[in-house]
Amino acid sequence: CFYFAFCFSSFQKTSICYLSFPDSYSGCLGDTQFSFRIRQSVGHKLSMNGEEEKYNRDAPVVLQWDRAHYYGFVYFRQVKDSTIKRGYFQKSLVLISRLPFVNLFCSLLQLVAPEYFEKLEPCLEAVCNEIDQWPAPVPGKTLSLPVMGVVIQVWIPSKNDKIGTSPLKQSNQENLLPAPMVIPTVNELDFFRCFQQILIHIQMVWELMLLGEPVIVMATSPTVSSDTVLALISCIAPLKYCCDYRPYFTIHDNEFKEYTTRTQAPPNVVLGVTNPFFIKTFQHWPHIIRLGEIKMSAGGVRALRIEAFRSCIGGCQLSRAGRSNLASGVVKPSAALELPTGLSRDCEPLMVIYPNK
Repeated sequence: CFYFAFCFSSFQKTSICYLSFPDSYSGCLGDTQFSFRIRQSVGHKLSMNGEEEKYNRDAPVVLQWDRAHYYGFVYFRQVKDSTIKRGYFQKSLVLISRLPFVNLFCSLLQLVAPEYFEKLEPCLEAVCNEIDQWPAPVPGKTLSLPVMGVVIQVWIPSKNDKIGTSPLKQSNQENLLPAPMVIPTVNELDFFRCFQQILIHIQMVWELMLLGEPVIVMATSPTVSSDTVLALISCIAPLKYCCDYRPYFTIHDNEFKEYTTRTQAPPNVVLGVTNPFFIKTFQHWPHIIRLGEIKMSAGGVRALRIEAFRSCIGGCQLSRAGRSNLASGVVKPSAALELPTGLSRDCEPLMVIYPNK
């Protein structure tokens, strides 16, 4: 069932459906949230109305309307159900937007999706009618957004704001009963949670983002994949990451052949993947981040193991050689690894970023 404010082609609808469900390898049980990003169409950008143009003039560059891509926010539920032939109830609720309001839309789905799974289309239709009444986002203003008996309160940053400010006024909250659901930031992620496995390499990945290097994030779930990719492209804020990025990428994506070809250099894109198929497909890419345990078949690459490394990786160097100021970056891990006591060399570090050999 589609409630779209955009005119999607049947091909785009198919892509959205594929991206709305985790790979079977993820084994996601219960409720899972993640996000994706798709290209509007090759060589074409959506036009903006006067209200959207005014918003873009006042908003920070990282929060502007995207004319070339759509953002998708997914709430997926998979639970055992013996009454269904496959043995599982599987359903996703997806919100599509041209605004990268990650925290706002994920919080909205947390409210709406559980009710939708119980009451289906009538609930969703009522929610859509409420959202239609929401005011347009205005940079520098606090929005109060009623939905399902709850008022979501969120502040939209302006490009003139000081970094780190979020002036949600207490007086506004006191006038609303019941108390509003306050979202501290419309888009900023918890960096420590997203980077906790790769903190030892945080400066390196920051430089890779500045250089626009091709990076693959291999994770065990679309949640980890999408959150890590979004954190990576956000870590250089207030600068805007101007290359392409896909928080969750599958073999059904429209750009699959474009990104997996070996006839040319890897494109400047950050991809988040969970399918073990990509381990071999992307092995020629210069920078690969592996998070969690990625299990392969008996004849494939051996299982990657997570261990609590304290200082297992030696110094890493980033050499630059290029055509301009920030042309290219090549990461060269130290050859000698000093493993903590009790760990064998069969273990993999929490994250590996390595150059093509």
